[in-house]
Amino acid sequence: MSIVKRNNGSLLPANPRTLFDDFFSRELFNWGNNNYSSTLTTLPSVNIKENPDNFEVEVAVPGMEKQDFQITLEGNILTISSSKKNQAEEKEDNYTRREFSYQSFKRSFELAKNVVDEEHIEAKYENGVLKLMIPKSEDAKKQSPRMIEIQ
Repeated sequence: MSIVKRNNGSLLPANPRTLFDDFFSRELFNWGNNNYSSTLTTLPSVNIKENPDNFEVEVAVPGMEKQDFQITLEGNILTISSSKKNQAEEKEDNYTRREFSYQSFKRSFELAKNVVDEEHIEAKYENGVLKLMIPKSEDAKKQSPRMIEIQ
C-alpha cells in the first residue's frame, strides 16, 4: 500500500484513485503464487529437527519440481537454492495475453565441523517439501548430553 499524506483530517486518501489502484494491483486470485510476495521473492519456511543419528531439514516449497533446486556444500556451508521461470500465453480472436514470472531463493546453513557426515547427505522432494537427511558423524553420535548446572 502506498503512503498518502493527509492534510484534511479525512481517513480517505487525498486521491481516491490511489485506493482503487492499490486494491486492484494485488494478486488476490493468483493462488499459484501465494507463497511468494508480490515481487515473487521470499525465503521459504524451514524446519530443522535433530535425531540421535541425524539432522532432518524440511523446506516448504510447494509448486516446485526437484530439478528447480540446487544443493551445494562448500566447506561447512550448506546452501539450498532454487529458481523457477513460468511463462504462459493465451491467444483469442482479437487479443493475446502473455505472462511470465521468476521465483528464486537461496538459504545457507553453517554445519558444525566434526558433527556431520558430509559424504552421506541425502535429499528428496515430495509433496511440496524438500527434505534433507544430514547424518551425524560417529564421534557426534557417541557424545552423550552434558548437564549444565544453573547457578
